[in-house]
Amino acid sequence: MANKNYSDLKLGKIISAKLSPDDAMLDVIQNPKNKIKYLVRFTCPEFTSLCPVTSQPDFAHLVIDYIPHKDIVESKSLKLFLESYRNYPTFHEECTLSISEKLINAIDPIWLRIGGYWYPRGGIPIDVFFQTGKPPLDVWIPDQGVKSYRGRG
Repeated sequence: MANKNYSDLKLGKIISAKLSPDDAMLDVIQNPKNKIKYLVRFTCPEFTSLCPVTSQPDFAHLVIDYIPHKDIVESKSLKLFLESYRNYPTFHEECTLSISEKLINAIDPIWLRIGGYWYPRGGIPIDVFFQTGKPPLDVWIPDQGVKSYRGRG
């Protein structure tokens, strides 16, 4: 349910990221333009998590696109949620999909897609993509356009 009392938000307060994404909460705000379909894009070019086998850091460029319904996610809470993965052991696939699941459960968007463009380790990039279904035809949805490292076409 959307937050109508903005004093309850993390915005404007000094708050540390949680140590686990399971403990991180997303602040939700009522969509101020819920009669209009539009796209919201969050880009996180310096996302990090840990490999659950080697404990080595994994780096990704995340692009999260969604078309809000009744609620939107507040950006600082999303930033803190994404930061909570910094020392969290998880595989690329589980990480990318769990981010989308948390967003879907929090804001119930009309449409959501996430591109997890993971930087290579051992010479192999693993990119993970998810979307909730076909996007509406009446909303402009630009290409994610990520060409983060040499070798990606």
